Amino acid sequence: MIHKNLRERSLKAVWHPCSQMKQHETLPLVPIARGEGVWLHDFDGRRYLDAISSWWVNLFGHANPRINNAIRDQLEKLEHVMLAGFTHEPVVNLSERLNELAPGKLGHCFYSSDGASAIETALKMSFHYWCNNDQPEKNNFVSLQNSYHGETLGALSVTNVALFKDIYAPLLRHSAQVPTPDWRYAEEGESPSNYALRAVAILEKYLAENHTKIAALIVEPLVQGAAGMGMYHPDYLKHASKICNEYHVHLIADEIAVGFGRTGTMFACEQANITPDFLCLAKGLSGGYLPLSVVLTTDAIYQVFYHDEATRGFLHSHTHAGNALACRAALATLDIFEQDKIIDANRTKTNYLNGAAQLLASHPKVRNFRNCGMIWAFEVETVDPAFSGKFFQAALNQELLLRPLGNTVYFMPPYIINNQEMDFLVAGILQVLDSC
Repeated sequence: MIHKNLRERSLKAVWHPCSQMKQHETLPLVPIARGEGVWLHDFDGRRYLDAISSWWVNLFGHANPRINNAIRDQLEKLEHVMLAGFTHEPVVNLSERLNELAPGKLGHCFYSSDGASAIETALKMSFHYWCNNDQPEKNNFVSLQNSYHGETLGALSVTNVALFKDIYAPLLRHSAQVPTPDWRYAEEGESPSNYALRAVAILEKYLAENHTKIAALIVEPLVQGAAGMGMYHPDYLKHASKICNEYHVHLIADEIAVGFGRTGTMFACEQANITPDFLCLAKGLSGGYLPLSVVLTTDAIYQVFYHDEATRGFLHSHTHAGNALACRAALATLDIFEQDKIIDANRTKTNYLNGAAQLLASHPKVRNFRNCGMIWAFEVETVDPAFSGKFFQAALNQELLLRPLGNTVYFMPPYIINNQEMDFLVAGILQVLDSC
């Protein structure tokens, strides 16, 4: 059988990410033959609704014909050229369009291949900026409790998830964490806004005491993904931005997971009406097709690197930065946003799915049911340490791809999901909850 052979070959040849490989002795890999729309199809004719957008990247469905056509067209012209000393039309067009879409006055785009690489870029840019301004002592970073920014060494240094970080602690640079504004930590009767203001007051106190040594604050705006989709009020971002400006600390907005409409606006920062010093984007940037990430920053920061001395320039590089095929996929993705008025359409879908999901919100095992744009999450009351794996397997039996974060179940489906598929998703989750 094709799927069995492929599964065995994969286990012998592939080291799968974010996995304890020994678990696949009892939790079989799922070989996928093809994708179409919100569905993934295996070799046995079964299908799975991709309710987590294949790790939060797929916006407009698998094998989207419009993105496919754009890549095919580009493939006949130019697949890749290094961006050092060269340029090409797709990367210029994409940069211009991102500049128009991004909040505030963010200018030049610096490209890499994935989210963690974008974070590394922003951290290095911030540090180098202060060095170029004769303030090399500003070389520390602050992030939020429960933050996740990637797993390369710099990104992991500002991450605060023990599962990913603790084993590598000897390799990492120290960073400081301030309390998360995640409203799940609010006291009984305290509103999300009031809790956000209480958390940001602690940030202000910390920066007042330490700003001379702080290069930047890095945050995941509105939703902390790996923390179990921890959601917080935009007031935190609004005040954090003011505080950073007051104390001359950069603000890095990690919108790798939440950018491109996930929180209900094109970029999460829009909901606080702020402009970060660095905006990091990836995942949905190419519609989930190809590895592509970008850091947008202000012209004021760019000018500090613009100098006759080579060492004052930003000499950081990635081989496939601004890949032409990836940029064309991204341009096609932005075309769909514009032509199909996706942000408005998503609001209608959010309302429908919130209505359908009331049965989930009221389920006796469910706690903290929450929604932000096209992201939904809730906790399941359980003491089973193997809950996430069991839930994942039970969801596959209901033709759903769901991958819980601990006891947090979340779904963030592709934007093309229709009402019937949303009903299917909710019904399947209810079946799994009743069986777990």
